[in-house]
Amino acid sequence: MKLKKIMSMLMIAILTLGLLAACASGETAGSDSEKDGIVIGAAMPVFDDKWLSYLYDGIKEYDEAHDDVEVSMVDAKNDAGKQFSQVETFIVQQVDAILINPVETDAVGPMVDAANEAGIPVVVVNRMPDEETMEKIYAYVGSESVEAGTIQMEKVAELLGGKGNIGIMNGTLGQESVVNRTKGNKDVLEKNPDMKLVREQTGDYQRSLGMTVMENWIQAGDEFNAIVANNDEMAIGAIMALEAAGKRGDIIIAGIDGTIDALEYVKDGKLNVTAFQDAYGQGKGAIETAIKAVKGEKLENNFINIPFELVTQENVDEYIAKWEK
Repeated sequence: MKLKKIMSMLMIAILTLGLLAACASGETAGSDSEKDGIVIGAAMPVFDDKWLSYLYDGIKEYDEAHDDVEVSMVDAKNDAGKQFSQVETFIVQQVDAILINPVETDAVGPMVDAANEAGIPVVVVNRMPDEETMEKIYAYVGSESVEAGTIQMEKVAELLGGKGNIGIMNGTLGQESVVNRTKGNKDVLEKNPDMKLVREQTGDYQRSLGMTVMENWIQAGDEFNAIVANNDEMAIGAIMALEAAGKRGDIIIAGIDGTIDALEYVKDGKLNVTAFQDAYGQGKGAIETAIKAVKGEKLENNFINIPFELVTQENVDEYIAKWEK
């Protein structure tokens, strides 16, 4: 804890020196007299992610519809250090608010501290920071990850009649969503003693790695009744590996997010379960919340929940229609 605080203080000190140097040289962009409207800095983890692209659309479409709002969105390329530098740049530019979807939730604290030091409100979206950081931000907009893992595994338990061998595919380790989606999975397993967790491994939220993990499990001779993945992309990868090996059979496959690709797999009967996470709604909600922060509006609760919804073949058309709007 002491080391974490020392690192945070060092980062803020470095940022403060950079700010002073920029001001002294006249390099700070966007003083109040120069701004035509509200400027929001959006520090995103990676542009090359299918589900997150829908979240970005929610932000971009709001930006395009409001002439008095300008959003500057940057790609950290999954590098927490790069993301911190990008937040530093936003602070030097004196943006009105900063939107952060953290590369690593453990690394967002110093970014928030630096923004607070500069008097800039922060909204975190999609990946929930720890309790200490939650107290320092204007708001968190996202979905409850434990809920996703819980309703996902509860449906799997129902389909299996409460017994069978389970493989869990984790997303990118260190992210809040991975910890809590998996916690929700395991809470349900504890209530179903005849369901056995036989394998657990990260597929880094990627389809290709989900496929590789499943191929390795097949080669190891493991027998599964269900594969439960932290997201749809890994679940689709698992389906592809099982089909290629001629071992799809009646294995239950479950994902999370409800991407349009995944919903088509559900409609075709290949993916049994997903938990729809409203990416567009999170993006739109995040930018709307950032505007409220700029205007100084008070919130009753700084956790703005966008609930998960269970999707199966029976109701999948309803969710496909959401993406077709």
